[in-house]
Amino acid sequence: MAARYDLGFVGAGNMAEAIVAAVVGRKVHAPDRIIASDPLPARRELMVRQFGVAMTADSAEVASQAERIIWAVKPQSFPEVAAEVAEKVREDQLQISIMAGLTTAKVAAAFPRIKARVVRVMPNLPLRVGAGMAGMCRGAHATEQDLADTRAVFEAGGAVVVVEDESLIDAVTAMAGSGPAYFYLFVEAMVAGGVECGLSEADALKLAKNTCLGAARMMLETGEPPAELRRKVTSKGGTTQAALDHMRLTGVDKGIREAIRAAFVRARKLGQGG
Repeated sequence: MAARYDLGFVGAGNMAEAIVAAVVGRKVHAPDRIIASDPLPARRELMVRQFGVAMTADSAEVASQAERIIWAVKPQSFPEVAAEVAEKVREDQLQISIMAGLTTAKVAAAFPRIKARVVRVMPNLPLRVGAGMAGMCRGAHATEQDLADTRAVFEAGGAVVVVEDESLIDAVTAMAGSGPAYFYLFVEAMVAGGVECGLSEADALKLAKNTCLGAARMMLETGEPPAELRRKVTSKGGTTQAALDHMRLTGVDKGIREAIRAAFVRARKLGQGG
């Protein structure tokens, strides 16, 4: 019997909301072909109100009726939730995991009675506005078609990188999954600096947001390396040089590298149940 829904989400938090916004907005999947589960009534009400998708408190309903399941629960919660629905999960069903740290093998092992087809994805929240980034890889039993189907979901909200070595997904997590938060912290610091120099907070925020947007667009549209673009902005003995010298003196670049490493290590620990 054909599945009633094309996509089913177990967990309807912020990332699930972003993915639904992307696929519905780009008409990859119709709202009446999507179902999601969440224990919180407020989340269920929000998803129905914003997107018109089917919502339930029962994850087993999602598992029994969807052709593709997107696992969007916290990694620590997955074993318990998977055990509740394991009897409903089918071998002809694609399991898509967006849970940080959990390997495709660990997801598949939660459903021992079948050879679960698993594709692992690490997306980021800008999917919500069509500017997302996702890294993905396929598990032992997933097919090329499974990978293509998964790409279609995430390319609705941005760009995709496919990696063959699954261990690299933890690096994707540290770079792209967590990356927007690093950027927002940087913008916060820029705004604070502008305010200290006498600007209003509103003007400082407008300047920071649009400056960062323009810099990112130049990288994307010119294809020039960031180091070359940085050199073009920097005049010897000028204001930019003074700022960059201070950043190097205070270890900003080193701090960013170490922050990404810390996120990478944490992703590995999550995969080990830490």
